[in-house]
Amino acid sequence: MALDKLEHADEQMQECIDNCLDAAQVCEWCADACAGEGEEMARCIRLCRDVADIASLHARWMARNSGYHAELGEICADLCEECAEECEQHDHEHCQACAEILPECAESCREMASA
Repeated sequence: MALDKLEHADEQMQECIDNCLDAAQVCEWCADACAGEGEEMARCIRLCRDVADIASLHARWMARNSGYHAELGEICADLCEECAEECEQHDHEHCQACAEILPECAESCREMASA
């Protein structure tokens, strides 16, 4: 069975899983890169790490069809939005990548939460 063919996952859920995995990946990259940028990046690092953790958890909960993934989706969306706002303030390539990817993740998580 291909990973993109989860029996319980419709197109909307699969898109959200993919967006969460992309968000986790870009946030891990950003947090790691920001670690070398100095103390002024501490908030960015914390938010990126939070998003990486919750987005990967949300993807796993959707993959196993957890009954609580909608509630987690709301929190994931909130964190993605806050992190995107923080990353928008920095000119680094990794921060700009986060600012571009995270709003899409937030939108799909909100759609899943209300589905």
